[in-house]
Amino acid sequence: MNCIIIEDEPLALERTAGYVRKLPMLNLLATFDNALEALPLLKSQDVDVLFLDINLGEFSGIQLLETTRISSRVIITTAYPEYALKGYDLNVADYLLKPFTFERFVQAVDKVQNSVRSKIQSDFQAKASAQKTFMFVKTEHRLEKVLFSELLYIEGMRDYRKIHLVGKTIMTLQTFGELEKEIPPNVACRVHKSYMVALEKIEAIERERITLKNAGSVVIPISETYKQHFFSHIQ
Repeated sequence: MNCIIIEDEPLALERTAGYVRKLPMLNLLATFDNALEALPLLKSQDVDVLFLDINLGEFSGIQLLETTRISSRVIITTAYPEYALKGYDLNVADYLLKPFTFERFVQAVDKVQNSVRSKIQSDFQAKASAQKTFMFVKTEHRLEKVLFSELLYIEGMRDYRKIHLVGKTIMTLQTFGELEKEIPPNVACRVHKSYMVALEKIEAIERERITLKNAGSVVIPISETYKQHFFSHIQ
């Protein structure tokens, strides 16, 4: 992870830089003794972690966070505990009170690394999900392939879910919750406790009812529970 340090006390700066150099997962891009000089680098390069002191003379670390859009994870390093609440209001990753130990420093870095790893995994899963074109559905005796391009709507029928496709239907005991995990959100959306519709197949929406292409005279109701979610989703 690329990181920078903004610290105006030479000894504190050298200590934090020494800690950074001990950790192979960190790459120190630069150090600064004031926040203003760090702004060009923060805006021009990908900085994963910012180690930020609070008292920095004319432009404090708090002012930097309040006035500048920073995408980096911020670890505050300060001798003043009274700013902790303010720091968390500004969504900092951790708050290190000087003089902090190397062990405490590692804890803060681990927290940031886990956050970065979690975001990468989440982004990857979302991208992979959006690229899916089919799923397998458990029927009574087998797994049946369902192409998302053929999906019209899914209907709840007591213990069963009836999947309506172009040209055929499939019955399954899988719940709506299980099916929603398999179907990307850009493919279908829940609109009622008993219905889920394919977004591409929507022909019209009138009086909180949906008509679909290739589905005959079927009209799907939109319930009050799912109304806001559905309309915000299609917009």
